[in-house]
Amino acid sequence: MALYDRDYDKTNYSSEDIASSISVGFMKKTYQLLAASMVAAAAGAYATMPFADTIYQYRWAIFAFELFMLFVGMRMTRGKPGLNLAALFIFTFATGVSLVPLLSMLVGSGKGAVIGNAFLMTSVLFGALSLFAINSKSDFSSWGKPLFITLIVIIIASLVNMFILHNPLMHIVITAGVLLLFGIFTIYDTQNIANGAYDSPVDAALSLYLDFLNMFTAILQLLGIFGSDD
Repeated sequence: MALYDRDYDKTNYSSEDIASSISVGFMKKTYQLLAASMVAAAAGAYATMPFADTIYQYRWAIFAFELFMLFVGMRMTRGKPGLNLAALFIFTFATGVSLVPLLSMLVGSGKGAVIGNAFLMTSVLFGALSLFAINSKSDFSSWGKPLFITLIVIIIASLVNMFILHNPLMHIVITAGVLLLFGIFTIYDTQNIANGAYDSPVDAALSLYLDFLNMFTAILQLLGIFGSDD
């Protein structure tokens, strides 16, 4: 990093002080980008809310675009200042669009307040988990592989239930599993960021955004289900 090339001969800063300063600056930038990503997602949802039926009709195409941006767009722009930011905000904007059918359904059924409650609950949970990860003396770096395997299992179970079983109880169990999984992912990703595992705050912000988004969606669905009169 350019920061290490500067002349520190006239100061008494230790290498630990410098590393700590870099870490704090990196974390600050990461959370600023995370907040900006949430604004982009909210803008996507707000701008396309009147077109909920159309978005639902093309939901799989939108989902495919999200996957393209996540696995191709973000990878192609990695390490390219400006372009990586554009890719991040395009992706997060698209995720906001993809939430519109669910948000519209809740608003249409008179449960619009659930959206604000879900966001507040997610924010509190996300913040508490992040603080725990930053202040914990435990090392969570070995959790990556088990978490990834669990994610694959949940995805497969979700697809089976969506296209074959159509079991409401299993949907609730899977949704609760998603909430728990990405809560743990929040701890894992936050500690990795604090330990300098990411080269770019854009990539770090993307990881945290995915954690927040999945927890928010899970809480939103659970509140919508248990708030139903059916």
